[in-house]
Formats: sequence, structure tokens, C-alpha cells
Amino acid sequence: MTTVFQEVCERIQGEMPELERVVQRALGAWSRAQQTREEYAYLDSVALNLHAFYSGLKRLFKLIARHVDRRLPGGDTRHRDLLYQMGSDLPEARPAVVSQETVHALDEFRRFRHVVLRVYSVTLAPEKLAGVMSSLPAVWATLRAELVAFADFLEALGR
Repeated sequence: MTTVFQEVCERIQGEMPELERVVQRALGAWSRAQQTREEYAYLDSVALNLHAFYSGLKRLFKLIARHVDRRLPGGDTRHRDLLYQMGSDLPEARPAVVSQETVHALDEFRRFRHVVLRVYSVTLAPEKLAGVMSSLPAVWATLRAELVAFADFLEALGR
């Protein structure tokens, strides 16, 4: 395996436990927010962990775009374009990293992350978080399998 593909493969594998950790922290905080009157402290935790979840994915996607695809989107829509690039087959470089269904689901997380970066936490009402939190377990399960499959693809390139 080329050194670059090995490094990307190892980074994917190394990020998986961290992504799992932030997903579990978000789910735990969400559960507590629904059970307590002091929900805002837990909602802040949910938002922070969802932000970390998508930020971790974005780092991996940028790494793949830079070193495997050899093209990193630019411009005002670069964050969205990067996500959609990961859902596309690039015949000269790789299969899709994630499915189109995962791209559409992750686009909700991308937009939510943008909200977290741009607003005060007081606006993070439970009803605004309910959609992303209800989809998180299934999205993570699918995404985890897709990332493992992509790491396996990179590993197979070297054989």
C-alpha cells in the first residue's frame, strides 16, 4: 500500500473510536435533557458533541479529498461540496466514500453545525435538536460501516 493511502486508512481507523465517543456523549446528554428541568446544560452538551461529530467527519473528508481525490473544493459552498464529493464515485480514484442516503442525512448535521457556530446556545431548543438526534443512531451505524468499507478499499489498493 502506498504510504499516503496507508496514512488515510489509519486516520479513518483512528478517528472511529473518537466519533463513537462523541456520538455516545451526544445521545447520553440528549437522554438527560429529556429527563430533567435543567435541560439547557444538557442541550449545550448535545450541541457541542454534534459539532465535534461533524467536525471529525469533515477532517476525514478533507483528508480523503486532498490525498485520495487530489482535489479539495473551494469557494462559498466548499463545505457542502466536500460532503457531496464524498458521496460520488470518482472512477479515476475511488468509489463513493459514503452513500447518497448518508450524504443527505449528514447534510442535516452540516447545517446544524453551522447553526451551532453562528447562534447563541439559548436558541438551541429541544424541538430544534429532535430531528438530528432521532436520526443520529441510524446515521452513525450506516456511516461507521461505510467508513470501515472505505478503509478496507484503501487497504486492498496496496495488495
